Amino acid sequence: MPKVRFKSMVVEIQGTLFDVVFKKSAKGNTIVTKKPDMSKVKWSKAQKDHRKLFKQGIAAIRTALADPKVRAKYDRRAKKLKKRAWDLASSDYFKGKDLYAKR
Repeated sequence: MPKVRFKSMVVEIQGTLFDVVFKKSAKGNTIVTKKPDMSKVKWSKAQKDHRKLFKQGIAAIRTALADPKVRAKYDRRAKKLKKRAWDLASSDYFKGKDLYAKR
């Protein structure tokens, strides 16, 4: 279900409407794309394994950022670099760095 905010005109729209997807970029821009049809895609074993590893990585990042000390560390770095804490943490994780290490 799309979310629409009105003033005198449409201010913001997010979600799916028929075969069109409305989403926001990290910078706040609205992106409009066609909804992909993945019904006939057959994933290879390597793709399934990679998706499994990625899912585990996302869970580890969520857990790490739930820790107030780790979150504060990434918030400070993110503010300095004008980025998001999540982006820095995910970059560190997928580069093999310890998210709990002091820097």
